[in-house]
Amino acid sequence: MGMPITVEIADAADTKGAEEAVRVAFNYFKYIDEKISTYKNMSEITAINEGRLSARDWSEDMKTIFELAEETKQLTDGYFDIRRPDGTYDPSGIVKGWAIRNAADLIEKRGFKNFYVDAGGDIQTRGTNAEGKKWAVGIKNPWNENENVKVVYASGEGIATSGIYIRGAHIYNPKTGEAADEIVSLTVIASDIYEADRFATAAFAMGRAGIRFIGKLDGFEAYMIDRNKTATMTKGFEKYAQRNR
Repeated sequence: MGMPITVEIADAADTKGAEEAVRVAFNYFKYIDEKISTYKNMSEITAINEGRLSARDWSEDMKTIFELAEETKQLTDGYFDIRRPDGTYDPSGIVKGWAIRNAADLIEKRGFKNFYVDAGGDIQTRGTNAEGKKWAVGIKNPWNENENVKVVYASGEGIATSGIYIRGAHIYNPKTGEAADEIVSLTVIASDIYEADRFATAAFAMGRAGIRFIGKLDGFEAYMIDRNKTATMTKGFEKYAQRNR
């Protein structure tokens, strides 16, 4: 998927079973990449963008992705839109979180309860780590990747970060067609990574107003860093920054 993927299973008494679960998860990511990548000439999304595949011939997964994207667009007042300024589609803003959650479900179906799946810094946690504590997740300093500005603790939640400090400006404001660059990092915590990821993308496109949008969503918290190196957090964010017990 063009990004590092890490899976750690903490309750893996059965090493062989854990290896198989990880293999299944990675095979799923490979399947999604082959179908959704806008960089692959033979992917389904490329065929759609080039007019080689009509809507009636889309796969069920592709239909689901477009339906979820439209739902998210409505929920975010149009700030989430998979249609790019050139008229083509790029569903990566919704696919990554959706795929991570699905991969986590595949692992859980094999009997594992304590693990995490990390794809490009977007993380689905389940249960606890090997010490029986919540999973610790660092929020990187946008100007120094070797430093964390915050550490949050999760057990079942999803954590997604949208930013421009690694990939540069790649999120656009659909209402202006211009790159969103008022902020450099926005981390969202939600009930699962699909919810965190899709709303993090939309909120980032909103600029500094995005943190207020997240703050109004039930069950969501966020931490934002703008270009002036000023950090802003939602009212309940600090509960996730409390040290493990």
